Amino acid sequence: MCIFNSPNERTNTKDSNMTTITKQSECNDTKSSILDLIVVGGGINGAGIAADASGRELTVGLYEAKDFASATSSASSKLIHGGLRYLEHYEFRLVGEALAEREILLKKVPHIAKPMRFRLPHRPYLRPAWMLRAGLFLYDNLGKRTSLAASQKIKLNAGVVTKPDMKIGFEYSDCWVDDARLVILNAIQAQQNGAEVKNYCSVEKAERDGDIWVVTLFDHVSQQRFIRRCHTLVNATGPWVKSFITDKMDEQSPYGIRLIKGSHLIVPKIHDEEQAYILQNEDKRIVFVIPYLDKFSMIGTTDVEYDGKPRDVAISAEETKYLLDVANKHFMTQTQETDIISTFSGVRPLCDDESDSPQAITRDYTIALQQELEQAPLLSIFGGKLTTYRKLAESALSQLSEFLPHMGQAWTKDSPLPGGESFHFNTQFSHLSKKLPFLNPVMIKRWLTTYGSRTENLLRNVASQDDLGQQFSDECYQVEIDYLIDHEFAVTVEDILWRRTKLGLLLTTQEIDNLSLYVNKLKSPQEMNIETYCNEPISDTPLNAQAKAVNG
Repeated sequence: MCIFNSPNERTNTKDSNMTTITKQSECNDTKSSILDLIVVGGGINGAGIAADASGRELTVGLYEAKDFASATSSASSKLIHGGLRYLEHYEFRLVGEALAEREILLKKVPHIAKPMRFRLPHRPYLRPAWMLRAGLFLYDNLGKRTSLAASQKIKLNAGVVTKPDMKIGFEYSDCWVDDARLVILNAIQAQQNGAEVKNYCSVEKAERDGDIWVVTLFDHVSQQRFIRRCHTLVNATGPWVKSFITDKMDEQSPYGIRLIKGSHLIVPKIHDEEQAYILQNEDKRIVFVIPYLDKFSMIGTTDVEYDGKPRDVAISAEETKYLLDVANKHFMTQTQETDIISTFSGVRPLCDDESDSPQAITRDYTIALQQELEQAPLLSIFGGKLTTYRKLAESALSQLSEFLPHMGQAWTKDSPLPGGESFHFNTQFSHLSKKLPFLNPVMIKRWLTTYGSRTENLLRNVASQDDLGQQFSDECYQVEIDYLIDHEFAVTVEDILWRRTKLGLLLTTQEIDNLSLYVNKLKSPQEMNIETYCNEPISDTPLNAQAKAVNG
């Protein structure tokens, strides 16, 4: 991604299992080279399509205007799930597909995803027990559940964890995932498969030249403008899917879009149980309270119509009060606004089905193919869920197959993403603890649940404490920061703190300042332009989050 002109000595490591990201010295208009496919948008759908397509012997370009996963895809509830509440809206196909994908993704990314049990307190005046049992029976059986435990009725820890009147509930299985890293891993896989992958690279214009797309791009890191040509163009820009068509192409969008804001709170642990909770509220909505990073609870989400700029989204005072009120109605531990450590918000770009309420709008995806006569085709993605991104990518490529007859077969179902290959946490934790006994066990755990089997690559030149380089905190060293910049497209400190890792919640303000100084020292004067680009014209602080350091 970056060439570093720095006085600091750096060793870039290359082998068959690692991708070192380097910037082209020139981005020329390569008229003789026409890509099969260009994907615009580096969220989960765009990265997933690029990873799939590049593994089918297609030539692919993936371009993201900001950082990968910097909008909707990193502002989710961080779940791989079928969506229990969607059953009330009769979305059986979507739930069934998502439940089947849940099992597939657990195997693809065992390092960043894990099974989690969810407890649903029974509040009979909201939904009767028979309705909950029926819904959970469907949830257990709609998908191909092979490894996750079935639902059951349980006694809650009333008077200790939940309020005294909440004694009975139900428990079922779903999965947690690091949403931002899921995106990054797909981008890495696309590059490993030969795709040109660039973040901080925006499309200025896309126009047809007969059966070819001519796409003008601007790289905000190198400050270079360049052109790429392709046979097919995919618009996976999420909240910008409609405006991309109208503004960058001067065409009409085939569908309208509804932006629905979802906000979350990060607070100190509300309880010590390992299970998550799904809470029913009087307005018929549900709110999750999910264990997060061993130290916190995540409360969310909301469903609010949004008509502002997607990157300006932020939690409102009303949303904050709503989420705290729901949690405090259910738990003995009362959480105040002053307890909030961090908040984040995102907008879900849902295809407008003219539903009356935000909750009722379908979370299913719509794939729109626009192609007339012998003109180059445009494929646009409306809606979608994190859980079903892989299936969406297969569907998108299936629609493009007639234009790309040399496309290979679907392959992603049984193929792990980077770091998921031969990953066994206990075995690798024991191995690293013995091989490098000076490492902090907490840091080893964080590395393994972030990088998986690629942790060995991160540490390949580490034999002693000194080899870890500059220390930024008890569990953050230079070796990791260098790895993220060299191998995972990280450009800014925010990329590192909030999307490649969640160190933004673990480091103090002073530690973050020291890390910022280090990262900025590595940049050339030209590369410093990216900071200006990141800060205007939008407020793009980490995940649009308002955060305070836990330790200071």
